[in-house]
Amino acid sequence: MLRAAVVSATAARTACSIYSSTAAAAAAPTALLELTRASPCLSASPSRRASGWTAAARASPSSAALASWHHYSSLRTVHDAQPVRRLATQIAKISASAAASSAPTAGALHESTAEFAGYPYAPSNRREPPRTLLSKRFLEKFKDVKPPFGYNGLGEMVYRRTYSRKKPDGSNETWAETVQRVVEGTFNMQYRWCSNRRLPWRHGLAQKRAEDMYERMFHMKFLPPGRGLWAMGSPLTEERELFAALNNCAFVSTECMHDPELKRSKPFAFLMDMSMLGVGVGFDTKGAEPAPNSRKKAEGVFVKGVNLSKKVETIQIADSREGWVESVVALIDSYFDGTNPVQFDYSKIRGPGQPIKGFGGHSSGPGALQELHIGLRDVLDRCSGQAITLTAIVDMMNLIGKCVVSGNVRQTAEIAFGPATSEEYLDLKNHAVNPQRAAFSWTSNNSIFADLGMDYGPACKRIVDNGEPGFAWLDNMRQFSRMLNLPDGKDHRASGGNPCLEQTLESFELCCLVETFPHNHSSLEDFLATLDAAYLYAKTVTLGQTHWPESNRVLLRNRRIGCSMSGIALQLQKIGIHQFRDWCTKGYERIQELDREFSDEFAIPRSIKTTSVKPSGTVSLLAGATPGMHYPESRYCRRRVRVSAQSDLLPPLIKAGYHVEPDVHSSKTMIVSFPVDVGEDLRAASEVSMWEQLSLASFLQRHWADNQVRVTVVLTVK
Repeated sequence: MLRAAVVSATAARTACSIYSSTAAAAAAPTALLELTRASPCLSASPSRRASGWTAAARASPSSAALASWHHYSSLRTVHDAQPVRRLATQIAKISASAAASSAPTAGALHESTAEFAGYPYAPSNRREPPRTLLSKRFLEKFKDVKPPFGYNGLGEMVYRRTYSRKKPDGSNETWAETVQRVVEGTFNMQYRWCSNRRLPWRHGLAQKRAEDMYERMFHMKFLPPGRGLWAMGSPLTEERELFAALNNCAFVSTECMHDPELKRSKPFAFLMDMSMLGVGVGFDTKGAEPAPNSRKKAEGVFVKGVNLSKKVETIQIADSREGWVESVVALIDSYFDGTNPVQFDYSKIRGPGQPIKGFGGHSSGPGALQELHIGLRDVLDRCSGQAITLTAIVDMMNLIGKCVVSGNVRQTAEIAFGPATSEEYLDLKNHAVNPQRAAFSWTSNNSIFADLGMDYGPACKRIVDNGEPGFAWLDNMRQFSRMLNLPDGKDHRASGGNPCLEQTLESFELCCLVETFPHNHSSLEDFLATLDAAYLYAKTVTLGQTHWPESNRVLLRNRRIGCSMSGIALQLQKIGIHQFRDWCTKGYERIQELDREFSDEFAIPRSIKTTSVKPSGTVSLLAGATPGMHYPESRYCRRRVRVSAQSDLLPPLIKAGYHVEPDVHSSKTMIVSFPVDVGEDLRAASEVSMWEQLSLASFLQRHWADNQVRVTVVLTVK
């Protein structure tokens, strides 16, 4: 009976929705009466029936229509079930009758999906936001509260420069408004997930969670990553649905170049696209190694070279991120596939200095992209007619990174992973051997996949000379979560990591990191409550699908996140190592409990791993925290910050007496110096031995991080 009732109600509403011209509005109620008499199982409530016909009655306030309307609304409903097939026949007759009475006008058709919201067979593409979660009364409490920015004004200045978005009226967001945007964007993502999958949405619980998240963000007990502060809740996510931009890091393996069903340009396109969204990307050199299970002797994917006998193809580049990436795809594939040579028309790309609406800042013009095309041609010309080399792979990735930085993404990050036994790879940062790489080799950290018990001598020799390569023990990354426990093999598919290597990742996988500040809490209970909000933010980001199908396949399965801590040195000074261990252990257990509850609530898999220690960047400056597990360089220091020479922030800073000077590397940038006091009784990095720093990293890997711990160990040479 329920199904029959739904079909009847749906037909009635659709008839009214489609035939809403003047004549049809009068005819439609009559048609509905015929349906009601033929099928007395129509069981929608009078109030719901009324809402379905209000539009028609208002469109044609004729006496006949209103009489039919009043007659219909006074009908009593009964619950005598009828066969669905009979209903379908009656619906068809009614539709034909209404159509004969009056054809719809061009402007009469309209969507009516919102009217079906109460039915169990409602359309699944409802996109309206939830009811307001942060009330005016709640937000009013923070109107006159001073945000707890850290480091004597440095934190506030970094916020205003980096994360405060322009509002429609031309003014910039306040901290309270930024927090509101981020929180509302987070819960909009949750609501859309539930709505599109017909999962229950608990408004009261969501409101409680949203208010708690707002308070803890406002007081900087936790913060999303910088890209979350900038993008979450903005048109980037609410309109364009660029959810990939909410993630910190990614990894791609060039092994996919061996796949005959994929373009050879795939890993290069992925790295460029993610880098232009501000995501740091790791990559390997397996495209230069023999294909898995291959009996061929070739060392890598073969580069045919462009077919110079064919006509040159001209490609006009669109003025967008996608246009830039597509130009690189076309160029690289022309060499691997041996097709027509390509040349580019750059005329559509906006000139230098013009604003970039989506990600902010100003365009650098087409120059950086032109240089990239020249560099890629040079690398691929040298490889034409032979297998690609690992040097060529790293060169191409580094050239892309240089282009992205020059093209006005404030910073990008790359890490290359190569074989420990390759002298060619070990010497990539040796500019005496590879002088041509000095112009772009800085764009990536280089590490080797190390094996326990291997000979570290050749790598250590290069480390003495130039500080690289680093070491990544991939077997440990695959086999272990927290090192306190036995191997669990959770990450057996992992093939690399992110540029800072605090995240184990599969190829094409992305990950969101969120930062907590334990020293800003009065008790363990307070910290555990903050973990609720921090975890909820990071896990919510995994609900957003990306524009890369390969990434979605991994993300939907792994749901990997990284709940991190900063200000660890401050917290150790405050409560000591033994009590801090209790915070780590109980905090980790709380996150696992939350992951079980939230994953069940939203019908998604549990996260493969959940905790990390990230090195932190500008976000820790906002909260006045030491980054990650690092100790400060000194109690007192002068922190220099780059600011655009056209920034509105400069005049008040100069007036306030801050030291401002031109950037010697860029005529369009100024340097502002901020005096910083990190706090008394906190040891400087030079006062903490290398062994103590390594011991702390090991401690955190045992008791907190099931991903990894990122630390730069400071070695004082006496």
